[in-house]
Amino acid sequence: MTATDAIVVGAGPAGSAAAIGLARAGARTLLLERSRETGDALCGGFLSWQTLARLEALGIDRAALGGQPVGRVRLLAGERRSETRLPSAAMGVSRLRLDGALQAIAITAGAGLERPVHATSIEAGSVRTRDGAMLAAPSIFLAAGKHGFRGFPREPAAWQRGDPAIGLRLRLPAHPALDRLVGDAVELHLLDRGYAGLVRQEDGSGNLCLAVHKSRLDEAGGDPASLLRALGDSLPHLGERLAYADWNRAVDAIGHVPYGWRTGETSPGLFRLGDQAGVIPSLAGEGMGLALASAEAAVTAWRHGGPGAATAYQERLAERMARPFALANLVWRAGESRRTAAPMTIMASLFPAMVRMISQATRIDTR
Repeated sequence: MTATDAIVVGAGPAGSAAAIGLARAGARTLLLERSRETGDALCGGFLSWQTLARLEALGIDRAALGGQPVGRVRLLAGERRSETRLPSAAMGVSRLRLDGALQAIAITAGAGLERPVHATSIEAGSVRTRDGAMLAAPSIFLAAGKHGFRGFPREPAAWQRGDPAIGLRLRLPAHPALDRLVGDAVELHLLDRGYAGLVRQEDGSGNLCLAVHKSRLDEAGGDPASLLRALGDSLPHLGERLAYADWNRAVDAIGHVPYGWRTGETSPGLFRLGDQAGVIPSLAGEGMGLALASAEAAVTAWRHGGPGAATAYQERLAERMARPFALANLVWRAGESRRTAAPMTIMASLFPAMVRMISQATRIDTR
């Protein structure tokens, strides 16, 4: 037996959750993280009721997490708006707090966390790092998030290839007006060739994340702040929120996000997790759900079949992702179209049960 039973690449929610499960199962686990310190990652921030249940199973009490309660989903398209109760209580919390809590539990469970270690490739059961080291283990869990990883291309859906999606994020400072405007809702602002999601987090600040096509950013001269200002001028509801923005803060960005991509392919002993297994359109609010669900499924498969279980795990996960991804893609395409965004918001107002049904149907269930 080698000195390390499992290497986990990436200490975000997927990687840390996998490390917790592996260590608790008795595996000698090494968790690698490229950043020197835990930061507030661009993606994530909304935790669904199902995700909160998975976090509790890992040992994170939702009350102790201290995020903002979320009970409603609000759609906004131009002047139109709709509001619907979620199927169950959700939460808004920063990735800084979430990732830190999960990493602490992984260490307590017995996993070794090494940082900053920048993994660059996976070759024949070993992880190569930027400094040339080769780290070997029978099982490798790839949880590198939305960043591309050498040797594992992720192609977006055909309809995105000519105009790829870009992720943007601006933190809105805590303000009483933001409390009044957003309250306990997660907001989805529908716009031409994209959408903006807004949820309050544990300190009362607003996490404003956008998924927009590159052509929208090009029209703003390639400047994310200019795009946000233009959107605030043209969309009254979004403009109300952006009135409280601190424009001295940088707008975070990540390019060419392959929303809708998923794979059932892997290599022996390699378990692909989270965004390295599939990237669900972010307006579904299931990115963190997919991270934790894939980690849980991968650890369960490993416990029953060891490294040899990787192929069957990946194929089954891809099958389980098919319906939620298809529905999330459909809603995203309708929401970013000028022709269908307003009618979709009207339908949401008339048929709130339909919104709750979609909210349930876009969750990832691996059990």
